[in-house]
Amino acid sequence: MPNVLVGEVKAGSKIIKDVITPLGGILFTKGKILLPRDLEILEAFLVGQVEIEGVQGEGNSDAAKKNSKQTSLKAGAIINESMLIKNNSPLHDEYDKMIGLIRTSYRSVTAASLPIFELRSQLEVLISHHLKDYHVLKFSPRTLKDEDYNYHNAVLSALTSYKIAQWCGYPQKDWMQIAFAGLLHDIGNAKVDSSLLHKPESLNSAEIEEVRRHTTYGYQLLRNVTAINEGVRLTALQHHEKVDGSGYPLKLEGSQIHFYAKVVAVADIFHAMTLERAYRKAQSPYLVLEQIMTESFGKLDPVVVQTFIQKSTDLFNGTRIRLSDGRHGEIIFTDRANPTRPMIKVEGTIVNLMLERDLYIQEIIA
Repeated sequence: MPNVLVGEVKAGSKIIKDVITPLGGILFTKGKILLPRDLEILEAFLVGQVEIEGVQGEGNSDAAKKNSKQTSLKAGAIINESMLIKNNSPLHDEYDKMIGLIRTSYRSVTAASLPIFELRSQLEVLISHHLKDYHVLKFSPRTLKDEDYNYHNAVLSALTSYKIAQWCGYPQKDWMQIAFAGLLHDIGNAKVDSSLLHKPESLNSAEIEEVRRHTTYGYQLLRNVTAINEGVRLTALQHHEKVDGSGYPLKLEGSQIHFYAKVVAVADIFHAMTLERAYRKAQSPYLVLEQIMTESFGKLDPVVVQTFIQKSTDLFNGTRIRLSDGRHGEIIFTDRANPTRPMIKVEGTIVNLMLERDLYIQEIIA
């Protein structure tokens, strides 16, 4: 058979047999044309060899057999089935398409109209077919370049805002529009100097004012766009308003803020803090939830915050995690009064995160 060592596979090659991980999961299906990033995925999943169309086989070579054997031995310590969801899935495929579309939209919006129907179609595919596989605390993009931060924040905020709308019991007619609000809330950044958006140093007062104008820029860009409602436009304007009137640009209070904007504000803060940047590592989603909980007093809508935290941390007992000290364990009990601080079983002992405040969950593994 035409087996080829992964290190010798070239981008553009066609797979003629499903690629199976050492743990038995399907990584790529037969007929796929390998892209450059797919070669990195093959190596990340410790796949030893693949069957490629039109290549003389090396499947019986001693090197191939040795490579495959070593891969199997290493796999148990390095990968698990959850990595298939984290790194390669239909959800990721459609997510990447959405990223490409919103990137194009950002870059062209100041000179041309938004491709709103294309955006809606792809968002509907992502939500209707793959939202069931999206977990706010577990999902991570395949790749994240710093210059793409705004696009990832947009798509993740769309997915999370849709879920929050469902969890809060808002009318179903609003769910897709709230997702649109999440997708387009920062569209005004297209008119802001990109060097300010990616500047690692502190901004001066004039630079801060310019960045804050993205809210009014966003409303102006969306003002005449069809197929979105006024709530989506107002979200672009109001997602940095605070219920105590301390936000911007209009210092609105409480009921003056559209409920779409209140939902998207929570999603936006969460993803802004959990996405990695060139000048800042991604923060633990559990620590971010705790910060959002603190921020909710007088700043964010408390019902939206409480619902988001309760639902996003509603995990099965047995969920495997990594603690901030590097140890691995599993959740054995979650007190719903303190959902970010469950009890963890680690190497036969119980760690109560309510008591050990210096520890926290760094990552959900599976």
